[in-house]
Amino acid sequence: MPLFKESRFTPDKTRKKKRVSDGLWTKCEDCGEIIYKKRLAENQMVCPKCGYHFKLSATKRLALILDAGSFEEFDSDLRPADPLRFKDSRKYTERIAAAQRQTGLTEAVITGQGKIKDIPVVITVLDFDFMGGSMASVVGERVARAIDRAIERRLPLITLASSGGARMQEGMLSLMQMAKTSAALAKLSDAGLLHISIVTNPTTGGVSASFASLGDIIIAEPKALVGFAGPRVIEQTIGQKLPPGFQSAEFLLEHGLIDLIVKRKDLRERLSQLLRYLAGS
Repeated sequence: MPLFKESRFTPDKTRKKKRVSDGLWTKCEDCGEIIYKKRLAENQMVCPKCGYHFKLSATKRLALILDAGSFEEFDSDLRPADPLRFKDSRKYTERIAAAQRQTGLTEAVITGQGKIKDIPVVITVLDFDFMGGSMASVVGERVARAIDRAIERRLPLITLASSGGARMQEGMLSLMQMAKTSAALAKLSDAGLLHISIVTNPTTGGVSASFASLGDIIIAEPKALVGFAGPRVIEQTIGQKLPPGFQSAEFLLEHGLIDLIVKRKDLRERLSQLLRYLAGS
């Protein structure tokens, strides 16, 4: 049974197949191990040697977390625009079109309702391949509307972040989404509903400084980079060398900034446990 019910996505069609000439092997970004791509895919894009978690598309993340056939997408008709008519080396509209062709998505976030082991949830998932998972006007609006639906339907909310931060091509309009999503989550909290935030590698900038850091429970994947500014920017600003592993999931857990580190293969089971215990599902 397909994951997506009444949706324009199917997990196998959201990414173009790579040519054989692209190579059958890849290199682990953490330990340098040369890995057979098919084996990596079968291992949920986790390095079999060191456990490094590679980036994963939003549709594949949904397929790993949700019950098959349970997902119904929200607000697929909301599409990005170019309010500032922004242009650097390329027009913003050209960058959007290229990201849409590459990913098969219309924006950097997918939102909707699904089930985890028969427990209904509202879920939002960012896709780093779409302009670095950056938060633009439509991304913030989709997330805020998803939160509103969670309140209306009395459902727990799960947000999954993978982002480089705010989208510079939309300027202040992008930064406003930090306040919008945070205000929506305040209403969710006032309604007594659970928010589980999952942060993956990387979660930075405006996303880390807004809804990704506002979960009642914050879960990270192993070795994920999570922070606002990058280590080099911080070192240049404060003139000091940062501690080893600064901004890694393990460092943040040790210092109380996240609650759990959960391996990808265990995430669905752990989410179902938390939902049963904390959301009364």
